[in-house]
Amino acid sequence: MAWRIEYDPSALGDLRHIDRRMAQRIVDYMDRRVAMMDNPRTLGKALKGGFGDFWRYRVGDYRVICSIEDKNVMVLVVRVGNRSDVYR
Repeated sequence: MAWRIEYDPSALGDLRHIDRRMAQRIVDYMDRRVAMMDNPRTLGKALKGGFGDFWRYRVGDYRVICSIEDKNVMVLVVRVGNRSDVYR
């Protein structure tokens, strides 16, 4: 089963501010690894606390914060950033 990967406008803005090669690596990871999984939760980790509905994926020093919508078979990327400041 292939999952659809969608990007929130703020996530697209985050990608524009990242080095072009790293941004392409993140997009490739989401398209080639996460989208092709039967269950995208097998690769990522659930966030804790008030962000418990979100999942994160690690791509180098960057984190991709997503909302997984089972009903729509979609992974919505809501935030992308360096691990030092993406959770702020």
